[in-house]
Amino acid sequence: MTTVTNDIVTSVKMASELREFKSDGEKAAYFKDEANQIFKDQLYDVAIELYSLAIDILPSAVLYANRSMANMKRELYGSALEDADRAIELDPKYIKGYYRRATANMALSRFKKALADYATVVKVCPNDPDAKRKHEECQKIVKKKAFLDAIAMDHTEKKPLAEAIDWKKKEVESSYDGPHLGEQVTREFMVALIECFKQQGKLHIKYAYKIIIDIFNYFRAQPSMVEINVPAGKKFTICGDVHGQFFDLVNIFEINGLPSEDNPYLFNGDFVDRGSFGVETIFTLLGFKLLYPNHFFMSRGNHESDVMNKMYGFEGEVRAKYEAQMSDLFTETFCQLPLCHLINKKIFVCHGGLFSKDGVTLDQIRKVDRVRQPPDEGIMCDLLWSDPQPIQGRAPSKRGVGCQFGPDVSKKWCEENDVEYVVRSHEVKPDGWEEHHNGRVYTVFSAPNYCDQMGNKGAFITITGDNLKPKFTEFEAVDHPTLPPMAYARNGGFFPFFA
Repeated sequence: MTTVTNDIVTSVKMASELREFKSDGEKAAYFKDEANQIFKDQLYDVAIELYSLAIDILPSAVLYANRSMANMKRELYGSALEDADRAIELDPKYIKGYYRRATANMALSRFKKALADYATVVKVCPNDPDAKRKHEECQKIVKKKAFLDAIAMDHTEKKPLAEAIDWKKKEVESSYDGPHLGEQVTREFMVALIECFKQQGKLHIKYAYKIIIDIFNYFRAQPSMVEINVPAGKKFTICGDVHGQFFDLVNIFEINGLPSEDNPYLFNGDFVDRGSFGVETIFTLLGFKLLYPNHFFMSRGNHESDVMNKMYGFEGEVRAKYEAQMSDLFTETFCQLPLCHLINKKIFVCHGGLFSKDGVTLDQIRKVDRVRQPPDEGIMCDLLWSDPQPIQGRAPSKRGVGCQFGPDVSKKWCEENDVEYVVRSHEVKPDGWEEHHNGRVYTVFSAPNYCDQMGNKGAFITITGDNLKPKFTEFEAVDHPTLPPMAYARNGGFFPFFA
């Protein structure tokens, strides 16, 4: 637990000791009510701990279902699924348990299991519009997946959407006052684009399509692991998740300088979702990648996936600001992103972490087939989803995907692959970064005050080619236009109430 979480939980426990409870049920209800209020304040880690205290006193289906929802808000889908199962075991008629389990399974791409639970919810609550909508959406996904699986059996090659869109036919209206894109992205265009986005303007759809299609064609020719050489004396910057927080991204450039051949960057996944300026964020990053292809790098994160974009806002944002076809093109393009990078053959950078099994080599990583939606297991899954843990060995991930890996795993993997340390992102940290496993692993997270409520700092790493020791720069969140996180999400996939 973080210091803040510890302090609040301790305070609530001390307050409980000053009260007299007539029964265990009354005491459990006290912690549940405190947890519900803290959940409304969006302090999900604290809420999880308080629900746990209530469960320890007198477990119930309601408590497990509430904790399940708090775990989902923290994207701990494995824990959310376990809690939903426990709620149903305790009370098979408790309908919210089925709803929670369906939502967790949706996030884990287990659509058939989710559909069965949504059907149960709709049968019991036939007039619930949210349940009906989720059931219909899940049905469409299951049918679409079955159709795509059937197509996959056909050996004829499907033409990529990027090759089917004729962006050149789109007209730029005389009323358009945003930046104009020529044959290639220029520095002047990027400066004008950032300024346009800062003023809440929009890039013309013609230029937007050109950027995505150009980047699709660039990334499809790249390997799954990109190797980077940083010359002696030259600076290199590694950033973590930015999650659609465009104005904080611009602040990174103001602190550390705009990208250039002399100021290269690597952004380590989760460019979109959660924050409501994902369109502005992704076009800024893709534009710099086209401008400086050998000095600006991007790794895929777990949120560069179809399911996550549907749940956490990016798909809705693209449809709202442009059109559905562009959302489909982003889905196709994200599948082309490299999975990881190797800097000077000594620093391994991936979004999630290390592997569920021993013996994974750099050469095996190079050969991973990445052009697909993230699988439930294997090297690609672990690269996008895994997390470090303080204890030795491995454990199932609380996220329900990937694994948790200990100091012994990191030490062995780095030694076997002649790597000094691993940089990964994927987790909010109070200071924007954290050292793990005696310096074998570092987390860097670059979205300060994540979702406008976490209160964390952001950070980025700088190294030089002849001094690979990471230097961390911390920074606070900056103001942004009044638009809440996940403004375009489908209700975040959750029930909007407690029990």
